[in-house]
Amino acid sequence: MTFNIGLVVNPLAGLGGSVALKGSDNVAQEALARGAVPKANARCQQALAQLTGLDVCVHTYAGEMGEDCVTAARLPVQVIGTAKTQPTTAIDTIEAAQALVSQGVDILVFVGGDGTAIDILQAIGDQVPVVGIPAGVKIHSGVYGITPVAAGQVIEQLVKGELVSLRSQEVRDIDEDEFRAGRVKARYYGELQVPEAHQYMQATKDSSQAGGHELESLVLDDIAAHIEELMEPDVRYIMGSGSTVAAVMHGLGLPNTLLGVDVVEDGRVIASDVTAAQLLSLCEHHPAQLVITLIGGQGHVLGRGNQQLSPPLIKHLGMENIHIIATKTKLKKLAGRPLLVDSGDPQLDIDLAGLVPVICGFHDVVLYPLGNPQT
Repeated sequence: MTFNIGLVVNPLAGLGGSVALKGSDNVAQEALARGAVPKANARCQQALAQLTGLDVCVHTYAGEMGEDCVTAARLPVQVIGTAKTQPTTAIDTIEAAQALVSQGVDILVFVGGDGTAIDILQAIGDQVPVVGIPAGVKIHSGVYGITPVAAGQVIEQLVKGELVSLRSQEVRDIDEDEFRAGRVKARYYGELQVPEAHQYMQATKDSSQAGGHELESLVLDDIAAHIEELMEPDVRYIMGSGSTVAAVMHGLGLPNTLLGVDVVEDGRVIASDVTAAQLLSLCEHHPAQLVITLIGGQGHVLGRGNQQLSPPLIKHLGMENIHIIATKTKLKKLAGRPLLVDSGDPQLDIDLAGLVPVICGFHDVVLYPLGNPQT
């Protein structure tokens, strides 16, 4: 029996990431003017490629809201509507989701970020199970696959009848204006029903500030001391986003873009809040290394809030020039789950897999697995 999939694509999702806008809400035109390239459809195709040869029919809207992806994946498609506006808006997403559910689809698949998840929640609530294909910048919500390929594998298992249980997962988002100002204010919007597939579906971002502040601050000081010791003259250090990297920058006595990416050379910041293109230009003909941390609760080191770290940059650096930093408390909260990468290049994600050193203190380095389930 044919498995009917509803598909909604937010074509503008993630536009602001590579050009350092830290989101796409209300800034899509500015992102495009800065040279951002839409990637939502390409990420959708990565997921749909997992369904080749299966008895499925994808119901969707015309053009870049879904039809283009399904056609490229060579899957059967039924177009049920067309977006009313160009570029598309949240209203188009909501109307498409409602129309698809009224068609009686078995599952609703959507492509976007936290804002898109909120639109889906508003449109359909818990009427049908959902799977999100990640294409946004931040993605705090727990309704997305850890990568587009992983999302596709979840759908594949559903089509094959391998998954039967569902669980509620939170939809969260942050105020992007506050985010661009360096402040994280997350809000809980509700819950959607997702397939029970822990290894493929990401967790909700852990933004708790639980206990042990003084001890944690000492550990962060030790990590900063370790990074300072390994820094070499005439090497450009790309300092990733997040509070752990911010603590290192504080230890170095340098200004920091908490939710952006800075570049340090010879004890000074030579570029702040850089874009993907700027990073490539700065590092293409100059020795460079990357200092990065993971998202608490999720374990992502690439692909969540740091799309400035593009696949070409990561390939240029090589894993030997990437320093992952995290407290042991942060690692323990993963409960044995591996670190995750969603670089935008599935083959690169596979190539990066393996045991990697994680700096947890001064001269305190542990080996920890990095690699998505499909690797």
